This record gives sequence, C-alpha cells and structure tokens, in this order.
Amino acid sequence: MNHGTSNSPRHGSSQHLHKPDNANRLNRRRFLSKAAQAGTLLLLPQVVPSSVLGRDGATAPSERIVLGAIGIGNRGSYVLGCFLQQPDVRFVAICDVKAARRESVKKTADTKYGNQECATYQDLRELLARDDIDAVLIATGPNWHATASIMAAKAGKDVYCEKPCTKNIAQSLALAETFRRTGRVFQAGTQRRSLPNFMYAIDLARHGKLGHLQTMHAHPGGLGTSMSGWAPPEPEPARDQVDWDLYLGPAAWRPYSRRLLDGFNFEKGGGLVGGGCLEWGSHCVDLCQWANDADNTAPIEYEPKGDQLHARYANGVKLVMRNEGWLPLGSCPVRFEGDTGWVETADNGDLVASSEALLAGKGAKISGYPADFHVRNFLDCVKSRGQPRASADVACYSHIACHAANVALFLGRKVQYDPKKNEFINDDEANRLRSEALREPWQI
Repeated sequence: MNHGTSNSPRHGSSQHLHKPDNANRLNRRRFLSKAAQAGTLLLLPQVVPSSVLGRDGATAPSERIVLGAIGIGNRGSYVLGCFLQQPDVRFVAICDVKAARRESVKKTADTKYGNQECATYQDLRELLARDDIDAVLIATGPNWHATASIMAAKAGKDVYCEKPCTKNIAQSLALAETFRRTGRVFQAGTQRRSLPNFMYAIDLARHGKLGHLQTMHAHPGGLGTSMSGWAPPEPEPARDQVDWDLYLGPAAWRPYSRRLLDGFNFEKGGGLVGGGCLEWGSHCVDLCQWANDADNTAPIEYEPKGDQLHARYANGVKLVMRNEGWLPLGSCPVRFEGDTGWVETADNGDLVASSEALLAGKGAKISGYPADFHVRNFLDCVKSRGQPRASADVACYSHIACHAANVALFLGRKVQYDPKKNEFINDDEANRLRSEALREPWQI
C-alpha cells in the first residue's frame, strides 16, 4: 500500500480548525501585527515572507483550512476542483481504494502547489488519523457516505459529503446525532440549496407569496427499486491496485465484479441500486422540505399512485414525486403551488410563475448546478462554526423522506410514518426496512 505520511493517530479526539501549534501561531500573528503597527516590520523582509502575513493575495497559514479527500471519482473530481479554487484551502491528502485514482488526484494537487507533498492512502482510517487535517471531502459511492462521515466526525474532522448521504433511516438519524454530539460541521452535497433560482422559488413558498402552500412537486429521476444482486465472480486485481474489501466496506461481501466496481453509484440502501427517489430526490425532495419549513420533520404518509409517489405532511401540504409533465427548464425541477400562485424552476436557472409580478425581485441567472457557492458556504461555517445550508440535521430528514418513499415503493403500498418516533405506524414489515446489518468492522 502507498500510505504516504501521517502524524500519530488520535482517534475520537476533538479536533479544531488549526493545527496543534495553535497557541504559538496566534502568538506569532499577534507579534507580526504589533510589529507592523510599530513600523518595525520593515526590518524583517528576509525573515517573514509576505505569504506568511497573508499579503499579495495569499492566505496566511493560520487562516487556511487543511483538506483531505476520500473516494474521488468523476463527481468527486469536480467538487475537489471547487475546493482547490478557494484561496484559503490547502489540500494535502487523498484516499481511494483505486491506485489510479490516488495517483491522478496527487498529480493534480502537486501540480497546483508545485511540490510532491500530497499524501496518498488506501485506507480512510489512516487519513482520518492525521491531526493536521481540518476537513474532508467524501465522494465515495453512497455505500460509504454515512459510515465515512461518522468516522470523520469522531476523528474531529468537518465533512462535506456527496449525496445520497445515508443508506437508510437509521443511518440518517445516526449521522445527525453524531454531528450534534461531536460539534463538527457537516454539509451535504445538495448544492442546489445554494443556487439563486432555487432559493428564490423557495422564498416565494416559505413567505406566503404564493398564498397558503398546498402542493409541492419534486422530480425523483426514477421511482424504481432494485437489488444489487450477486454477479458471477471474476479474477480479483492486486490489492495495492484495487482494494475490493475496502470498496465493499459496510456492504455485504460478494465476489469481485468489475461491473459493480465501475458502475454508477454502488448500493443506496438495503442492497438497493435503483435507489428510487433517493438519487435525484436527495436534491428535489430536499428543496421541497425547505420550501415547506420541514427541515426538522418528514411527511407522515407515502403512497405509490400509478407512476407517481404521493406524500403528505402533518400540516396538510402534499408532495408529489413525478417524472413527467414538467416545463422545459432542465434537470432537477421543482414546483410549488399555493392557493394564489405557483412557481417552477430547474437547472437552466429560469423561473416560471403564475404571474410576472412574482418574479420581480429575482437576481441574475445562473445555469447548471455549480457547487462553488455550496463549497464556500461550508468553508465559511468551518471557520465560524455555524450551521451550513445542508447540515446533518437538514440532510437527516430530507433523506428520511426519500427512504420512506422507497419503502412504500418497494412494498408497493401505502405506509404511514411518525417523524417524532421515527418509525412506521403499526407496520412491522416497513419497520424492518429502516435499517440494515453492516459488515464488520464497519459498525456505527
């Protein structure tokens, strides 16, 4: 294995934004500030480089966020690129079960910084043991998201995690509880929470500008559920090239399969690979949760109806998950309907409403679904210790709504859910699907 270098492990310890020499660093910064005020800094041009002082556009080391990454494929490479553009980020380590990916990310980092210092790891536990890393980007397949995030929080790291963030209802609750208990910052990669067209539409819904909110529509990107199954065994690569056991992680063991290894997003929960509404729903249902001021709860009723899934909240608002009948506004559309007006928007950045007056205050159009704003929101909260837009608590109930919908789809019938007790009502069959066994040693 190519493990790179690491400091001594301190698993489970409470980490802070700065490195262990925090006191010395703060004292040094106070000295430099006083020296500058006194005019004596002119005596130190060869001793203190401008980069140390944060001059000439550089970020002082004391203000940098030291970042590591776990599981960087196509999506992860894009999001990592957004982090690398931020002047206060210093990327120092990559962990991936594939050697080719480790070396590719290392090359990117070393080229950016003009050195050979980016460390590579095959086992995420070794990266998380480093005391100097403040935050991690987790962009593995969904099979690992919750387990890796919880491990990172326990190791004192803040986390930006791609979605879907959990495999089931139990993991959603464990994720939120862990980040509350450890005081770490978590941002789910539901970046549409930070895009102006979606934020504007949600503002109309939340502040009564559509009248009393009645029905919300979310594009799930599919409402099927299927199992990952057991593919015929194939010759397994050398472990230093592909660590198949670590790739499976908390999932049930099965023989090596290139199709599974290189497929799009391994298990999304309970062996499910179709994921139903969980893939896009992690975005679209999440936006509906926000529009209904329901970030701390979930719908109480879920029912498959033809090619749609209908859900209902305790406040009477209806949520319709459907794939058809949308305006041509791009991917990931949502629609909010009140008793006096409606608005619909999607990834091309346009907004369409029942009246032009509703759109009078909209800002500049931003097309696509860039993650830059969402990444910046996370980094600002790492520094302020505030809650980002897609915190662990927010992600918890957005994902529970998707998981409960998937349970209804899988069972092919209506289910009722109690978001306070977090269980299905008088339904043992549905309740058994709230969690799943995790393979040792990946218990959370």
